[in-house]
Amino acid sequence: MQFLNILTKILIIVGGLNWGLVGLLDFDLVATLLGDMTGLSRTVYTLVGISAVHQAFRIKG
Repeated sequence: MQFLNILTKILIIVGGLNWGLVGLLDFDLVATLLGDMTGLSRTVYTLVGISAVHQAFRIKG
């Protein structure tokens, strides 16, 4: 379970940094690396979202 928590935290950090780049520089790193809304980039976005939900439930208890 600890591996899952570390992985989700890393994904949330990656997602947060990506949104920071989008907000500050209008630069989407995930789309640049993986393509704009390709299956792979959508998978990354989905995993970041699921990771956030997972960590939110961990905070709750």
